[in-house]
Amino acid sequence: MPVLLPSSPFPPSQAVDVGPRPRAVRGWGVGTEQEAGMRGLRLLAVALTCCWWPPGSQGKTLRGSFSSAAARDAQGQSIGHFEFHGDHALLCVRINNIAVAVGKEAKLYLFQAQEWLKLQEGGPEYSCSEKLSKAQLTMAVNQTEHNLTVSQIPYPQKWHVFYADKYTCREGGEESQMEDVPFEMMLLNPDAEGNPFDHFSAGESGLHEFFFLLVLVYFVIACIYAQSLWQAIKKGGPMHMVLKVLTTALLLQAGSAFANYIHFSSYSKDGIGVPFMGSLAEFFDIASQIQMLYLLLSLCMGWTIVRMKKSQSRPLQWDSTPASTGIAVFMVITQSILLLWEQFEETSSHSHHSHHSLAGILLIVLRICLALSLGCGLYQIITVERSTLKREFYITFAKGCILWFLCHPGLACISVIFDDYQRDKVITIGVILCQSVAMVILYRLFLSHSLYWEVSSLSSVTLPLTISSGHKTRPHF
Repeated sequence: MPVLLPSSPFPPSQAVDVGPRPRAVRGWGVGTEQEAGMRGLRLLAVALTCCWWPPGSQGKTLRGSFSSAAARDAQGQSIGHFEFHGDHALLCVRINNIAVAVGKEAKLYLFQAQEWLKLQEGGPEYSCSEKLSKAQLTMAVNQTEHNLTVSQIPYPQKWHVFYADKYTCREGGEESQMEDVPFEMMLLNPDAEGNPFDHFSAGESGLHEFFFLLVLVYFVIACIYAQSLWQAIKKGGPMHMVLKVLTTALLLQAGSAFANYIHFSSYSKDGIGVPFMGSLAEFFDIASQIQMLYLLLSLCMGWTIVRMKKSQSRPLQWDSTPASTGIAVFMVITQSILLLWEQFEETSSHSHHSHHSLAGILLIVLRICLALSLGCGLYQIITVERSTLKREFYITFAKGCILWFLCHPGLACISVIFDDYQRDKVITIGVILCQSVAMVILYRLFLSHSLYWEVSSLSSVTLPLTISSGHKTRPHF
């Protein structure tokens, strides 16, 4: 039988939540101080992620216990919330101890989100019984299995589900002697044929198909370009290290998409999915974000600082200075902590790019600051650069950086024009697509023989990872 979709933790009922939220860093090679520093940063990022691992992804099957004590303490035990849509949405509940449920006059109350918000804002104006009386739908829990159809919904709406019984609004401690009632609940939306078999809420519909298409695109691109890219990496040259880092980040992004697809495929059948794959997708995405942040910061800060201290006539490599390395490491650690903090604070599943928590807001602010700082640094380089070829290179690189960092804040602002249930989905899909485009821009830039290769071969080199004439130099940062 189909299974349910909660979207928030349920301490009172000890509900089991399993589901995805749709973030490791690969090696950079061996043999140099720069590479050793990057390996150390990679190990630090992995250690942070492993030590501060999110406590399980949220899911959509609710199992727990209806508790009279919990319902009395909170004037109704919160069971979950779900975004219903269509004319034949369904709430299914199974219980084992019928006698206890009937004796307690157990009931489920469904409130529309707006109505529940008004009741919460009203505070003491409403008594316990008055709050429960304002529920849009009520269902008596007096059978082993009970189904409630939620119909005639003009547009997708969030509904809150609460449990209460005859002890909820009473004074005294009678309920402490009553047994809890174990339950299993399923909240389902109608599928394309109108049958209530869809485990996805309105805010999650379409994500399964999106990740399928994304994995398919990755597979097709790999079949077409994998061999030539591998040959370019093996060949070495001025773009060798950058290509290794970009490819590692791309593989992590592809791994995250594939893990999400596996999870959603299973989730669409049973409402539970594969929790491990959901967590693995988050880990890959976090690692990819860390990898790209360090790469972009390192390149840009290294160029900016070195140009301030050295003559342009002197060939510059991927120069390592205490300031550029320190800034890159500090920002990577900061973003790692915020990304992991966000996983703990976020209560809705399948929304790893959302920004409802304090950590999510701080991440948006951080990305805006990074985009502004990198943009200013690159602008200073572009304004003093005389070579048209070099200016074109820096401008294209700036576009990739700004798109990578500003896509999330920009989409968060754009999402306000959409309905509530669509916002997280718009941000999640938009961020993935924009960051994929940013990677394509950077790949085209560093693989272009008309840009990076020629610029890095000029006598006055201002780009990283270059090969000096006559011998191979150690890459600096």
